[in-house]
Amino acid sequence: MSEQEHAATDEFERTPVPSSALKGPGKFWGMYAGEHTAGTEFMIGPLFLAAGASIQDLILGLLLGNVLATLTWRFLVTPIAMKKRLTLYYQLERIAGGGAVKLYNFVNGVLFCFLAGAMVTVSASAVGVPFGVTFSVPESWYQLGSPAFTGIVVVVGAVISAIACQGYETVARVANIAAPWMIIVFAACGLVSYAQMNSGTPFTWQQAIDFVKAENIAAGKDNPDFGFWKIVIFGWLCNGAMHFGMADLSVFRFARDRSSGWAPAIGMFLGHYVAWICAALLLAAQIKLHQDTSANPGMLAWRAIGGTGIICVIIAGWTTANPTIYRAGLAFQGMFPNSKRATMTLLAGVIATIAGAFPTLSAKLLDFVGTYGTILGSMGAVIFVDFWLMKKFHLRSEYAHATGSSFHPAVLIAWLLPVTAGLYLIYAQGVFAAYLVIPCWIVCGLLFLGLSLVTQKKA
Repeated sequence: MSEQEHAATDEFERTPVPSSALKGPGKFWGMYAGEHTAGTEFMIGPLFLAAGASIQDLILGLLLGNVLATLTWRFLVTPIAMKKRLTLYYQLERIAGGGAVKLYNFVNGVLFCFLAGAMVTVSASAVGVPFGVTFSVPESWYQLGSPAFTGIVVVVGAVISAIACQGYETVARVANIAAPWMIIVFAACGLVSYAQMNSGTPFTWQQAIDFVKAENIAAGKDNPDFGFWKIVIFGWLCNGAMHFGMADLSVFRFARDRSSGWAPAIGMFLGHYVAWICAALLLAAQIKLHQDTSANPGMLAWRAIGGTGIICVIIAGWTTANPTIYRAGLAFQGMFPNSKRATMTLLAGVIATIAGAFPTLSAKLLDFVGTYGTILGSMGAVIFVDFWLMKKFHLRSEYAHATGSSFHPAVLIAWLLPVTAGLYLIYAQGVFAAYLVIPCWIVCGLLFLGLSLVTQKKA
């Protein structure tokens, strides 16, 4: 097999990506447009309105948050990815040892599967609309949807998993094809919803928020507060696992030049800006026309632009779930180095499909993405310290690989201590999860450096 043929079929899970397999910027712009102008936007946008965010705070807060996210991808992730050209999982293995990193890979893979599962739910919500299969969010996390909806989830999950199993090239190709059309449809959803709000008796964003608050009070629920800085932090760190957590080392290791590192900008500003606001307008228009506050992605799009909206929601869920399942498969393969990537990706797809059958997950995305950023983002500090600081302190980088060790305890201790404290603050003290991504990242990095100074000198 020639080098070019090998590059076309190999995902280079345990070797640096060779020059023959590098990809130009277009692959990355298309993938990020498809991944972040996608299924989550149909859920997160309406959740902002339901959480009481003003339109002024949303416009300005997301602008600043998305600038920060783009800069983090470009200057934190891209240089390391292009220098090492390794997956996150193999790079961690070289630092922490195969034994120490297995726990992280397991947690990483499962959380990515849960995120992909929420996208399976989103796509299934749209598939069900023409067949009269309703999407509803149960009170309990552990309650399934209707049998018919669960069946649709299984079919959608199988299709998404099959695409992800084909590897990065296929994932990127699907995103490149779908992204331009989806962006146009999102814009159409926003324009139609805005027109619906202003037809007849005008209906404002604030009136929609007041309607939601009144329903919450009637149901005995608290009304959340989602102000400017909370929006900034969420916009910046909702993908904390991808940039601060270095998960996208697995993506940018294929980059031919550094300009590819700006590709997340298209996802942030067309997806996490325009699409979020357009999706929120869908809910505002639905409240005016139907007095319905349920954030059902398929129904929201159907009520705005009909069948085109349904198709967009279906494909949008796919283009988010595909690369997420791909990442999860790489994580599971990191636990079992001799396994095949396609097999592990299929396993990830099965887990994601099971998660997608529990609709409550998709309704809790504002909290979930912050929590998984706190858990997974912290480990990125280990890679940052190992790459930039170890040699400056006269310490060995990639310590486990250099010493032949299968277990470097400094990594697990540095990761688990701040994450445990962070989870306590989230679940016991009610701290907004996204607030903890950066503090946990900093503490993890400092602990790893300090422990390395002690353990390497002793060694």
